Amino acid sequence: MERRTIGAAALAVGAVGLGCMPMSWAYSGSRQRGDESLRAVHRALDLGSTLLDTADMYGPFTNELLLGRVLKERRPDAFVSTKVGLLVGEQHIVANGRPGYVKRACDASLRRLQTDVIDLYQLHRADPEVPVEETWGAMADLVRAGKVRALGMCAVGARGGRRSGGRLHDTTLRQLRRMQQVFPVSVVQAELSVWSPEALESLLPWCEARGIGFLAAMPLGNGFLTGTLTPGEGFEPDDVRARHPRFTAEMMAANQPIVVGLRRIARRHGEDVTPAQVALAWVLAQGRHVVPVPGAKRERWVTQNAGAARLRLTADDLAEIGALPGARGSWD
Repeated sequence: MERRTIGAAALAVGAVGLGCMPMSWAYSGSRQRGDESLRAVHRALDLGSTLLDTADMYGPFTNELLLGRVLKERRPDAFVSTKVGLLVGEQHIVANGRPGYVKRACDASLRRLQTDVIDLYQLHRADPEVPVEETWGAMADLVRAGKVRALGMCAVGARGGRRSGGRLHDTTLRQLRRMQQVFPVSVVQAELSVWSPEALESLLPWCEARGIGFLAAMPLGNGFLTGTLTPGEGFEPDDVRARHPRFTAEMMAANQPIVVGLRRIARRHGEDVTPAQVALAWVLAQGRHVVPVPGAKRERWVTQNAGAARLRLTADDLAEIGALPGARGSWD
């Protein structure tokens, strides 16, 4: 697979990463199977999808433990990205950016991942009770201690503010400017897809101008852009899409023209090309510093996603995607 070098720390990774969250968290718990997920991770590494993206809160903790079973055997093949800063309670999630906690959490992640160094350690969310400079300073100490190679930040992106356009990432940009004064930001992770392109307006250009890598989260629109979901089929109660404003039966039906457009372009590139691959190729086309991180828990989807790295969209393809209708949610 093509490799991309991202961030000031010159992090070399496969052009398409693997989001590991669905294996343990947020998507259809009844369909999560450990052995199947292990095979999917091994398949990703075999194909060159070296970036494995996880977080201590996924599970919580079980996602890191799962990856640790693979890393114990194949650490040199993998680029490990995990996150800190969110604690999962019984019915809530809270931020914790206290320096002491961050350092303890890193040690715990290292144990679960069965590795002595984390390639990319990301701040999942800034703690409103702790100056972000203090949290980031503690993370910088981990780099100096040799426990972490590079630091990243996950962008805040409230779905309720989707209509606010470029203002969506103003909070994140203010935090990033403050963090850069303490220690270099190597990577920013934020949602970016055909149906959620808001990062193109301000966040992505900001990163590109500073040599900061960009990890595109949810590049397949929580699965919608794969064209494999049926409007009205419903989701399990523990699935995040059960409460997502774009996944009501009415909105899924209303947004079908987006999938139809992706499928039309896929057919022009070959019988085996899928809408999901077109959606990922669109993300890859947004810049050499951009790496999509699609979530998957089965070998089949990992293989399909990796294949997107070979797909080259034409200028006409990109223009056609740009002309597709914007995604609608239940607030519209």
